[in-house]
Amino acid sequence: MAHTYEELKHKPLAELREIAAGITHDAVQGYTQLNKDHLLVGLCTALGIDMKAHHEVKGIDKAAVKTRIKEWKGKRDAALAAHDRKALKLALDQIHQLKRTMRKATV
Repeated sequence: MAHTYEELKHKPLAELREIAAGITHDAVQGYTQLNKDHLLVGLCTALGIDMKAHHEVKGIDKAAVKTRIKEWKGKRDAALAAHDRKALKLALDQIHQLKRTMRKATV
């Protein structure tokens, strides 16, 4: 049975040790003495499971938002060079708002 990191993370230590008992890998050697954090790392290494959470952006066009952020960063740099405080504030606010929109759409 294939396991996921999230699935393993929510299992109790006894179940993790039962899974480790059926695996012959150096990462889970001495599984009876390992605490949950160390056993989880060992199991993920032995089973080849990625431990990083992968987030997706849903509901918006991420590429378009990033393009708009780059445009506003160009405007920000121009405002800095021209010492235009109003344009600088507008650009920073827009960049902040676009990044916030992207974070809100992340699942």
